[in-house]
Amino acid sequence: MVGKAYNGYSHPIDIDASKIKQDLAAHHRGHPADNSTTLSRSMLRMAVSKIRPIHVGIIGAGFAGMRCADMLLQRGMRVTIIEARDRVGGRVAQSNHLGHLVDLGPNWIHGTEDNPILELAKQTSTILHSWGERQSIFDRLGKVMPAHEATEYAELFWGIVADAFKYSNEHSTEIPASRSLIDFVTDKAREMFHDDAEAEQKRQTLLDIAQMWGAFVGGPANRQSLRFFWLEECIEGENPFVAETYAKILAKVQESIRGAEIRLNEEVTSIGSLQAEPPDSGPHDDHLRNVIVTSSPTQLLNQSEAETIVSAFDEVVVTCPLGWLKGNKSVFIPELEPNLSKAIDAIGYGTLDKVYITFPSAFWNEPVPDQIVATPETDERLPNVAAASTALHQRPDERATTEDYPGFTHWLSPHYANSNPDHWDQQGCNLAALPTSCAHPTLLFYIYGPCGGHIADLVKTTPEAELDDALYAFFNPYYSRLPSYSASDPACRPKAVLATAWANDRFAGYGSYSNFQIGLEEGDKDIECMRHGMPERHIWFAGEHTAPFVALGTSTGAYWSGEAVANRIVKAYGMDDT
Repeated sequence: MVGKAYNGYSHPIDIDASKIKQDLAAHHRGHPADNSTTLSRSMLRMAVSKIRPIHVGIIGAGFAGMRCADMLLQRGMRVTIIEARDRVGGRVAQSNHLGHLVDLGPNWIHGTEDNPILELAKQTSTILHSWGERQSIFDRLGKVMPAHEATEYAELFWGIVADAFKYSNEHSTEIPASRSLIDFVTDKAREMFHDDAEAEQKRQTLLDIAQMWGAFVGGPANRQSLRFFWLEECIEGENPFVAETYAKILAKVQESIRGAEIRLNEEVTSIGSLQAEPPDSGPHDDHLRNVIVTSSPTQLLNQSEAETIVSAFDEVVVTCPLGWLKGNKSVFIPELEPNLSKAIDAIGYGTLDKVYITFPSAFWNEPVPDQIVATPETDERLPNVAAASTALHQRPDERATTEDYPGFTHWLSPHYANSNPDHWDQQGCNLAALPTSCAHPTLLFYIYGPCGGHIADLVKTTPEAELDDALYAFFNPYYSRLPSYSASDPACRPKAVLATAWANDRFAGYGSYSNFQIGLEEGDKDIECMRHGMPERHIWFAGEHTAPFVALGTSTGAYWSGEAVANRIVKAYGMDDT
């Protein structure tokens, strides 16, 4: 946790001097105005603001776009939001496909210290949940790991994670770009297990457990950059699960943009700044506008003669996901500046998907003491991470008191699953253990990287009438090992399944959120470059990939990024003192 990050059990990190804390403080203070040579606060901009309302176009209606619009509207600016989907929210979305509401995107609030998303949850009385420390672990052969072993391995792994954060924070510039988190874990495992006959097996088990990191970042753990591991720390505090879904939070954010023009089902096809010749396909507002945006209704994009919509704006804020930017750099005319193009290419983009499987009843939901393990009592000394699985280091006063089956289950490298020949580990949450008003007999599986791609391919290629059975077949080796399972019992037969398949979603950039993979040379500078954008061309960027370092890859980060860009635009027009 920022401010409370330690290397396991004894040596505190001087977080007051850390890059993460300095960066977050700069965000809260308001980043300094851009250099005058970028024209971001030119006399012309300030003069225009005295003549007429400034018109800002925002591409994308996710949390970044909506927060940016909210703040600009408060300053009296005219705002138009162009969104390719038929709804607002972006990657924050829900579905009733299972018969009860579930989140397709974020499930968590990452960090509780001064977190605006937590404040929105409180304002909307959204029910949150802390899973506590209990977990169940199945080994490579599908057998439940004894409690004392699971406790030991959990302590060792989270201690190594804390060591890795400390090491990355202190030695980032010295660490080879090719070195991964798993390299670090491997070295530590060799130090810990080397003097008995079972050492190799223990090392392998620890490495199997370490694969859980893949669900935190949307990619294999052996692709996690050790050099930029420090960028994975998140806001101080806990990681509550949004038991009631993000629906009310999303509705609250949407309320704030009532004064904006919102154009749905419209995909941007080009963004031309002042240096470029404006398109000939239609008129624009007037010749004082700085950016010309062309777009087409999404339902016409696949037709040979798609309708073209031409819009002109003083400023444009691009909040499209990083994955979309990677595949659509050609929409910018002139082309992106080289350093910005390089930064977009350099930062990784992960794929975290979910599969919800609902049963007639929660057959597994009984306490099984010898399968339940606790993580270390040193929870205040562990770094906070943007966990995609259960928060494994809750504060003692916030631990779950439920007697249900553990909230989190990890199936290590399942060599027994014929449907999974590559032995991808599986991770799941027990949604029957949520507070009573939110609980339902559902298992939530988090899948990532190649496994996520495999499930996405199933969703894309399997006939609709056969898809549910195909998904059940893939996940049966895991839920069939839960307590009280019987293939002949109707209560154990799934009745509905939902796969999110963000890996198939082109508007999401075929993925979920940014991450930091091996090979990355200047990750922090790349983030700062995207965050800066092209203000001299009146084009700005927002989204979780431009967030303060402490909130990258999160809904909080997206929200904060929109806020930061709005503040910079306001400053550019000399309106920050009004």
